Amino acid sequence: MPRSNRERTDATRTALLDAARALFVDKGYAETATPDIVAAASVTRGALYHHFQDKKALFAAVVEREAVEVGKAIEERSAGSSSPREALLSGASAYFDAMAVPGRTKLLLLEAPALLVNEPAEESLRAGLAELLNGSKLEPLLDPLTALISAAFDRAAIAIDAGGSREDYEAAIAALLDGLGTD
Repeated sequence: MPRSNRERTDATRTALLDAARALFVDKGYAETATPDIVAAASVTRGALYHHFQDKKALFAAVVEREAVEVGKAIEERSAGSSSPREALLSGASAYFDAMAVPGRTKLLLLEAPALLVNEPAEESLRAGLAELLNGSKLEPLLDPLTALISAAFDRAAIAIDAGGSREDYEAAIAALLDGLGTD
């Protein structure tokens, strides 16, 4: 049965995203050329520019797809938790699992911040911290605490990717969250 135009369009876009991801992970953004991407995706250069304005837009789409997958993993794992602390710890574990996908740390934490203005959202972390801090004297510091703890998660993911002990980082995150819970 012949594929519809929508199916062909989706297949071409997915091929470009997959090929670009592999090359961005292997060579980095700067060293990846668009001819390499179209060759790896088995599409024409015109197809690339039909779907994406330029290489940076393609990179942004790759990063967005990766960030969405990380967000889904966190939401799925932390849903149904019995307390804000448990939800945050489950989310932390899901984050580390999601960031263990080969190349994801490089894309999201090393390459993307240097190239893209908008970083992936921190809504799940902020919501969990809001619950944890509800009524505490630290509640007015929700936004800066979210930014700082998000950075701690990112640094931990980079360290784990480089061979650091995930168990140690999870224990440190738990200690950090437990310290916030005490006024």
